[in-house]
Amino acid sequence: MPDSPFVTPSEHIEIHLPDSRTLRGPRGASLESILAPLAALVPAPLVAAVVNGELSELTRPINIESQVRPVSMAEADGARIYRRSLIFLLQAAVARLFPAGALFVDHAMTSGGYFCHVRDLPPLNTADLAALEAEMRRLVAKNAPFVRRDIPVSEAIDYFTKRGQQDKVRLLRHRIRPLITLYDLEGYGDFPHGYLVPATGYLKWFELAPMDSGFVLRYPRQHTPTIIPPPVESPKLLSSFRLYGDWLERLGIGAAGALADAIVERRGREIVLVSEALHEHHVSAIARQIADRRDGARLVLISGPSSSGKTTFSRRLAVQLLALGITPFALELDHYFVERENTPRDADGKLDYETIDALRLDQLASNLAGLLAGDEVQLPRYSFQLGRQEPGAIVRLRPGQIILLEGIHGLNPRLVPPALSGQSFKVYASALTQLNLDRHNRVSTTDTRLIRRIVRDARDRGYNAVDTLGRWESVRRGEKLHIFPHQENADVMFNSALVYELSALRPLAEPLLRQVPHGTPEHVEAMRLLSLLQWFAPVDREWIPDNSILREFVGGSSLKDFKLWGG
Repeated sequence: MPDSPFVTPSEHIEIHLPDSRTLRGPRGASLESILAPLAALVPAPLVAAVVNGELSELTRPINIESQVRPVSMAEADGARIYRRSLIFLLQAAVARLFPAGALFVDHAMTSGGYFCHVRDLPPLNTADLAALEAEMRRLVAKNAPFVRRDIPVSEAIDYFTKRGQQDKVRLLRHRIRPLITLYDLEGYGDFPHGYLVPATGYLKWFELAPMDSGFVLRYPRQHTPTIIPPPVESPKLLSSFRLYGDWLERLGIGAAGALADAIVERRGREIVLVSEALHEHHVSAIARQIADRRDGARLVLISGPSSSGKTTFSRRLAVQLLALGITPFALELDHYFVERENTPRDADGKLDYETIDALRLDQLASNLAGLLAGDEVQLPRYSFQLGRQEPGAIVRLRPGQIILLEGIHGLNPRLVPPALSGQSFKVYASALTQLNLDRHNRVSTTDTRLIRRIVRDARDRGYNAVDTLGRWESVRRGEKLHIFPHQENADVMFNSALVYELSALRPLAEPLLRQVPHGTPEHVEAMRLLSLLQWFAPVDREWIPDNSILREFVGGSSLKDFKLWGG
């Protein structure tokens, strides 16, 4: 008889790494154990892996030969997993030491941390925070496992109902899938939105520090994964977060489950209208501040990161200024680039148009000084096709006219000389915070801006989601270098986030994200964003006012062709 083509499976399997090396381990062993030989060879701790194109926890058993890309804390996915696990560790410690309190993780801090507070108790004092950190470090030293199990949603609803966590109950009632993944740490259970590290022993780098009426859970940044950066005071940013919290309170929408309830109860249009009214009130208030300082603030500088709605904000501000009898003149920073051959290059040797050194600052200062003095000024016009300046319009400002200058360097002290800076009013516009899923599961404002950009790029620029996702990390690097360090220089911050926006963006973003091919690096990110969007009940795009910040991304803005008088 011929030999049978069937063979007994080997007791071992092999995994193939991106650098062509191969590791072998027992069939059914966890990723953690198979990847253990790499721990001493990589610069940052490993916390997950991409297995055959899918992001996976280190506890995942490997039963077949696989392509595996290890994920460390120095990558975006790894940093998110570390921080999410750290929040769970904090939750368990608070539940043990302060069982009568309710922990809320509110928002991220610029310097690397989450602002948190405990409700139903007096603010935690220094001794309380020391005890809390000690309890967290006890759990870290114990290397206690995060035990994962999938349970029916109905069981999870009963569990959180008994704990009095109605924000989680309301969220789960809108879940379509029948199961939910719960994790347990020494008897404390929750459903974090995403994967965790295998055990608490991974969570060595953190600090607790008091702030305002709460405290900050500080963590390492992605580029320095085992070093906690020094704290940075951000009082204006904190004030913006408080204002947004007040807005949510007025709307009666504390988390995503409450928003879904409102939409199902046919209150969606009301939420849209009130959210937009709050925006308009804030834009009007900023215009009034500028008007009150008209003689000393004739130069309005507007800055903010990608997809923050700066363009629409600038035009809405101009409308409000016109209503107050002030005529703005729009000056475009892009016309002040140096010649292409003189443009600085980045670390990869590519032309770097995002650095402030790519601008002719002396020419800008001269033009601004002349305009503000009432002189006739020959403005430049930059030809991106030719890579050099050409003569632009000849302009003289009318009495009482002010300049609006929008660009990523608007808050950088180097942009205008001190003599002109004293005549400026600086605005930082960004989606500073976003409605969270529940008290522990944050929605990153970076994710909100990314989803905005995916929708806009597809409609206006012909880019697919793969294109946008592939560029995003480079965009983020530029923001961290050129924008975020200067945000506290603003006289005022405008939060462009809208409580309902992910519900409005979901029907447009989902089809684009589902087209990202499996096996590409962008597929992992697309799946993560799709998982986020499924928590937001959709709203009708037609409800969005035509002057909304959101119209800059979904289309149909009445301000698209708006031109400033004299601009």
